[in-house]
Amino acid sequence: MERPIATAEQAAALASDVRLRIIRLTHETPMTNKELAERLGKDPATTLHHVRKLVATGFLEPQAERAGNRGAREVPYLSTGLSWRLRWDPEPLATKEAVLQAFLGEVSEVGVDAVKQIRLVLRTDPEELKRRITALFLELAEEPAHPDGERVAVYLAVYPGG
Repeated sequence: MERPIATAEQAAALASDVRLRIIRLTHETPMTNKELAERLGKDPATTLHHVRKLVATGFLEPQAERAGNRGAREVPYLSTGLSWRLRWDPEPLATKEAVLQAFLGEVSEVGVDAVKQIRLVLRTDPEELKRRITALFLELAEEPAHPDGERVAVYLAVYPGG
């Protein structure tokens, strides 16, 4: 499957660790702006700014309105999965930094004890390694969710071993 190249607007939308975390949080379960703000420890107005940017660039989709506390109308949002289907040519530094910051924020939230880690140094062609890992990630992303599976996030970094 050919992955489309991210537009400048999409790249700018993903150059925020908060927006990347919103996309992850809404991956399977729709969440309202208020729920997102509470989960992220942010002001609802700030979160709404990020939600609107993600909707405008196709990363979030509003779901059917629902009644909230005291009859207030709430709009939940669900990730479209677009962030995974895009490719970068080249990936902007701001997006790379946002991905790292989102990872660090998520690890801080769950605690380092909950993180399963593995390290490896090897001598290989970095582009071939990236191609193979991307193929595996795409394969996993296309599989249906395992009914008894645990929801996990994966962050992988490849860098010079010095």
